[in-house]
Order: sequence, then structure tokens, then C-alpha cells
Amino acid sequence: MALIPKTVLYVFLISNVALATGLQAAEEVFLREDFETLDAWEPLYFRGIDRHTAYTIEQQEGSNVLVARSSDSASAMVHKQTFNVAEFPILHWRWKVDNVYDKGTYRLKSGDDYPIRVYILFAYDPDTAGFGMKIKYELAKALYGRYPPHSSLNYIWTSRPEETDPVASPFTDRSMMIPLRYGSKDVGRWVEETVNMLEDFKRIFGGHPPAEASIAVMNDSDNTGESATSYIQFIEVRKSAPGGKDARQE
Repeated sequence: MALIPKTVLYVFLISNVALATGLQAAEEVFLREDFETLDAWEPLYFRGIDRHTAYTIEQQEGSNVLVARSSDSASAMVHKQTFNVAEFPILHWRWKVDNVYDKGTYRLKSGDDYPIRVYILFAYDPDTAGFGMKIKYELAKALYGRYPPHSSLNYIWTSRPEETDPVASPFTDRSMMIPLRYGSKDVGRWVEETVNMLEDFKRIFGGHPPAEASIAVMNDSDNTGESATSYIQFIEVRKSAPGGKDARQE
């Protein structure tokens, strides 16, 4: 039987450990966006809103960041890659805002603006929809040229410190607003968020979410007529929370 030199054995073992670790990490993180480019994103514009938020990539402290600037404007960016929330339920990201809105409030249509939000769009599936929902969504498709989302979870930075509880959007009860930061307390500093999208969906809407979902980000100020600048350094879609931490539950 041939003997293997210790140095060769050590290299073999270390290589295999590194390979296994790399594969495990790849399986753990379905998507990580570090904003080297915006090639993986597409703009989302809204009917009747002509002024659009500007999304650019800039360097800050040695890393790329997405910068969103709005001024009496609204539009979003949607990631082109979809995923299954049941398989990858954790969303993890780092964000910052320069300011919040004087007239912002999530309880009124006139104040329904946020300097930054990261939200999940759950795709409508006509094959699983009931008769009433099918009629509603077919009418919407005829009007807008595409199906609207089945539902959405909006993780928001509110402008008022007292607005901490999840509420339905004043425009539709299929869009849930979930505050993670409130008012000006953390303005101007980077903060990280970790949420469990699957548990949030079950708690808010009941049942299991649609199989297909996508990430969107938005800075909007069309209702308040104000301006804001905000930043996102990275976004991850994961199987479990990083570092063994529990996902934040509001």
C-alpha cells in the first residue's frame, strides 16, 4: 500500500474542506446583490406618475452602493431573478437614509411615501386563483398590460417615530407595510436588517405564499412632494439568518 506524504494529505484535506464550505455557502445564499452594476434590475414605473426616482451606483467607503434620489417623484427597481420564499425565506440587507419626510405617514394616501423600502412582490398565478380573483386580475391586465402582484410585503423606513406597527397600504390591502426603522433616530448611519419573509407572509396574509417572488426597492416622494436620498449596500436572499441570528419579527 502506497504511503501519502503528510504535506500532500494536508493539502488534500484542506482543499476538500474549502470546497465543501464553498458549496455550503452557495447553497445557503440564493442571491446576493452588491451593486457592481444595475444589469440585473429593471425599472418599474407607475401609471399617472411622470417624475421618476433616480437610481445610480456610487462608491462609498470602498464599496459600491445603490443611491436612490427622489424629488416629488416615484419609481422602483425590480430584480429580474425570481425565487421561492418557502425555500429561501430570509432577506438580509444594509441601508441608510439622509432624511425622512415632514409630511410622511403610512396611514394616509397623501403621506404614503418612504425614503427607502425593500419589498417582496409575490407573483399572481392564474392557475391557482379563484374565479373572483381571476376576473379582477384579468381586468387589471387589460388596463395595465400585465398582471399586478398577488401581494407584497413592504419593509419600510417610516418618517414618524410612532408608526411602528404593520399596516395595510392606504391604496390596497394586498400590500402590507412593515416598519423596520422609525423616524429620524437612525438617519445618516448604516443599519442592517434581517427578516423572515415566509413567516411574515403567513402571519399577515395567512397560508403559504405564491411560489414565485421577486425583490424590489423604492424611494418615493410623489404624495408628499418632498425629496430624499437613500442608500443600499447589499441585499441577500438566504435559507437562514446570517451568523445564526434570529430574523427580526415586528
